[in-house]
Amino acid sequence: MASTDDDSFRWRLLFESLTALSAESSRQRAWVEEHGVAADELALDFDHALRTAAPLAEEGRVEVTVMARLRAIDALFTEMSGRKNADRWTLEALETDSGWSEVRALARQAMLELIGAWDHLMPKIDVIR
Repeated sequence: MASTDDDSFRWRLLFESLTALSAESSRQRAWVEEHGVAADELALDFDHALRTAAPLAEEGRVEVTVMARLRAIDALFTEMSGRKNADRWTLEALETDSGWSEVRALARQAMLELIGAWDHLMPKIDVIR
């Protein structure tokens, strides 16, 4: 069984990623601009969180329905990827793209199932350049 520190780290990654993905598009855009990162940072953070959520699910600490939503988000990001979809990763796309709207809806549902609320402060990050 994983240590308490490992579990805490996994939960934090999952919580922060879903918080960012479930936020209103205007808050996502402001967060991306504030940190000087590209919109794909939201997906990259989610990818890390998804990988760390798997052990929590194996331990029965993340419900099957939540994992299904996480996999659906991952599938959307995969569908949105590639050069032909570069326009889906712009600041404007955060507010206008249907894929991002669907990601937000799935992330909100996952947060509601995990902790009963989805609207939290955006996570703080340190960007190393």
